[in-house]
Parts: sequence; C-alpha cells; structure tokens
Amino acid sequence: MTAPRDEHAIDTLPRLEALLGPCSDASIQKEVPYVHPAYRAMIEAAPFAVLATTGPGGLDASPRGDPAGFVQLLDDKTLLLPERRGNNRADSLRNIVADPRVALLFLIPGVGETLRVNGRARISVAPELLARFVVQGQPPRFVIVVDVETVFFQCGRAIQRSRLWDPVPPGTPRPVPTPGAILAALTSDAFDGAAYDTALPARQKATLY
Repeated sequence: MTAPRDEHAIDTLPRLEALLGPCSDASIQKEVPYVHPAYRAMIEAAPFAVLATTGPGGLDASPRGDPAGFVQLLDDKTLLLPERRGNNRADSLRNIVADPRVALLFLIPGVGETLRVNGRARISVAPELLARFVVQGQPPRFVIVVDVETVFFQCGRAIQRSRLWDPVPPGTPRPVPTPGAILAALTSDAFDGAAYDTALPARQKATLY
C-alpha cells in the first residue's frame, strides 16, 4: 500500500524555489572557488570549525578546535587541518577514506558571519606537514589536506538569533547533563558516571595534545 502524499511537503525543486524567491546578487557574488585574502583572514581568526563528512556509515559532523589560525593554508586552493588526539572513533577519517567530499564551517568568537568551505580531502602523515602543527612538543596524528572547491561567508542571522556569543552570567547552572550522567543513563547505571566525571578534567588536560 502506498503511503498518502503529504500535500504540505516541499519535495520538488520548482516548488521550493517558488517559495524561496530569487537569490540576491550578494549571495551569488560571495562564492569563489579559492580562498580569497578576505576569507583567509577569517580562517586565520577562527579557533573553531565543524568538519562534515559522509561515508558508508552515514553522515558525520564533528568539532575541531585549537588557538586561532590552527587551520593553515598551503596555498589559496589547499587547507591543512591537524587531527589531534581523540577517542579513536575517527568517524570523520573513516568517512574521508571512503568518500573525500568534506565541508567546513568556521566560527569566530564575537563575529556573526561564519565561513563555509567545501572540497575534497585526503589524510596525510607526511613528516613536513605534521611538523607544521607541533604543540607542546606533540605533532598531530594526521593532517587532513583539503583541496578547496567553493568558499563563501554565511550571514550572521543564525548567530544573532541564537545569541551564541552573549556572555553567560557567573553562577549559571549547567543546563544539560554531564558526560558521566549521560553514560550512566544510557547504560542503566552500569557505567559509573560519577567516577567518569571526576576523572574527566585531568584526563582531558593530560591528553589534550
């Protein structure tokens, strides 16, 4: 039996485009196939990025962060992203091995605009690339090399609506469960969440790089 069609679903491009209306000239002009100097400045100022990948297991979007400028430009068509220590799930890396398509979203504290970069990636352990990202005497485990295809900035409305950069008043209680509490809940308390939370700050500090 065929499920009834949802008359409110926007499931064709003509229907979608009729509701959206035309793109502004600025929306078109801001996209370029390389890292323009204005976009280089945004990458150099960003201490945080989200890396999106796809592979046989599905989609993945994971955070990447370091002091501002942690993503380097080899040239205006090539980005270098250090892969630091983690939990060894390596969802992004596994996806890149299977499908090189990636997207990056760069965030800059206090700035509404974000930067979007789309391209194709490969994973490298070339010594000269690893040496570029040594911190506290530790090189990254890998370097993700991104061949840039498109670059453009995203307007600041989402950041403005979310008030992401607004300061949090001192003493504001944590609004979500701790990592340990989440693990305990997911395992019906088979996981010692309190012990996990107690040990977490020291473990993170010791394994940051």
